[in-house]
Amino acid sequence: MTQLYLIRHTQAEGNRYRMMQGHWDGDITSLGKEQIEALSRRFENIPIDAVYASDLTRAVLTAKGIADRKGLPVLKDPRLRELDLGPWESQFFGNIRHNFPEESEVFMHDPGSWKIAGAETAYDVIDRAYPALLEILDRHPDQSLAIVSHGVTIRCLLTRILNRSFAPDELLPIFQNTAVTKLLYDRGNFTVEYMGDASHLDSIILPDWISIGALRDEPFNPEDDPSFYKACYADAWKVSHHGSLERFDANVYYEAAVRHHKKHPGAVQKLFDGETCVGLVDCDTERGAHANYGWISLLYLTEDYRGKGYGIQAFARALVLYRNLGRRAIRLHAAATNEQAVRFYEKLGFSILATEPGTVGQLYLMEKRLEGQKDVR
Repeated sequence: MTQLYLIRHTQAEGNRYRMMQGHWDGDITSLGKEQIEALSRRFENIPIDAVYASDLTRAVLTAKGIADRKGLPVLKDPRLRELDLGPWESQFFGNIRHNFPEESEVFMHDPGSWKIAGAETAYDVIDRAYPALLEILDRHPDQSLAIVSHGVTIRCLLTRILNRSFAPDELLPIFQNTAVTKLLYDRGNFTVEYMGDASHLDSIILPDWISIGALRDEPFNPEDDPSFYKACYADAWKVSHHGSLERFDANVYYEAAVRHHKKHPGAVQKLFDGETCVGLVDCDTERGAHANYGWISLLYLTEDYRGKGYGIQAFARALVLYRNLGRRAIRLHAAATNEQAVRFYEKLGFSILATEPGTVGQLYLMEKRLEGQKDVR
């Protein structure tokens, strides 16, 4: 009898930034690293003879957390990849729900009926992943295996194994990151010992942003509403400089934003929660282009959306933009006295490169490196 541990990958950027991942190959997050460590401890005293994974980074790194402690290689099989989402890949949840409300409802609640041009269906995933699973099992009779795959793919495999359907009343859940399902396999027959167990994560405190909603974005031409842009920047300035608008000149920043938009439509974006505008992202795609880094001029959220985790989603818009442009890093300025902002950027992976004089007080020049990241579709 073969023991099979079927494991969902750890938290990756797409999970954190509320993006549709599919075959998009982003990195894992700092929380994802904690989850891998917890998963590795879970398997410390469990014999494992072979470790397999999808060839996507988030699955391979999760598998390595088990394999490295066992002195085993990670055997990659692209047939274990996530559902190929085609034109939806790397798109933000909020945008998909807004732009494709009916299709997104089907995707969430009746995935067996979901079908869009250029993407796989749930049945396509079964047709490639289930034979791969059987081949792996046939290679390792009476052994213990760990296989790391993806949320939808694991659901498709279990739907096939359990002879269930994708109908809403039979639909299996998407298990949380690093959740473990244990199966026993003997001469073509499967027995489920447990499904979707993530008890190894009980000691990890989840941040507030895990449970918040998904924002959407729209390209914004500052010339369409100059007063809105200026008001956002003025509010951001007051937050950065403790309520003061000393030396603030709205026209300087507005005129720069107009140039950003004209040089790269989409560099300036409004953020929405449903139909309510809640923020603004302004990227200067020309600044730093000579050195292959991108510049963030403004990440702004209205007061009700600050300190609740939405800033991560605002930053994700800039990250996707600059990764699409092939930039090696992202830079920005943060007021040295704005400790909350500095901590926020440090948690996102920024480090302080230098201290520079600003219009009011000192500024930190901060950078997040993007080397080694995969391009976004």
